Amino acid sequence: MGLRMGIRSRIGDLLLGLVGFLFFVCLSVVLVLNLRCIYYFDIDYLDLEAETGYSEELIRENYDALIDYNLLIKGVDKLEFPDFPMSDEAEIHFKEVKRIFVALQILCVVSGIVGLILLCRKLPRREYGGLKLISLLTFLVPIVLGVCAALDWEAFFVRFHELFFQNDYWLFDPITDPVILILPDMFFAHCAAAILLILFLGGILTGIAYRLLKRKNKRQQAGPAGE
Repeated sequence: MGLRMGIRSRIGDLLLGLVGFLFFVCLSVVLVLNLRCIYYFDIDYLDLEAETGYSEELIRENYDALIDYNLLIKGVDKLEFPDFPMSDEAEIHFKEVKRIFVALQILCVVSGIVGLILLCRKLPRREYGGLKLISLLTFLVPIVLGVCAALDWEAFFVRFHELFFQNDYWLFDPITDPVILILPDMFFAHCAAAILLILFLGGILTGIAYRLLKRKNKRQQAGPAGE
């Protein structure tokens, strides 16, 4: 009976760890998607006005249109740039990107709810293994990915697109799709760095919660014994 309960507890820890990790991954992407300040900063930092010949107002308006299209709460069904034409291939690519972002937004909510339910069942039993696993995954994965991206960002960027897209429509021609001019690779590098940083912080905070709960549990167990 004890062995069965132990196995069940470990399976529960593993499930909580994976669900929690999925939640932090989705949350980090959704947060960065909504943090338009990253792009607004890059307009000046990357000197996009000089690089593209477009005004900051025009750049912002077209970027905002793209972000609104990808946000589930906005309910924008068709992407239309205020100032840029768009090829059929680019439209297909942006639809594929939207499907990914919408899926991540839905998964963020679902995994958050499921993770909270699992956590509420685990904590009263003083089973903290799931928190430890979440901490390890959200701490180590961004380190590994961060090192890979830092060593060769261009290769990392290409591999990412090859993994998630089954075509080369993400290779834009600035003549037919000038929107690519206001979306430099370095901006995506900054977004990737922000996502990995949020994951890293999630690992640290979860690890702190795990240690505090374990310490509290030990004190509670030592209290009656000391008495």
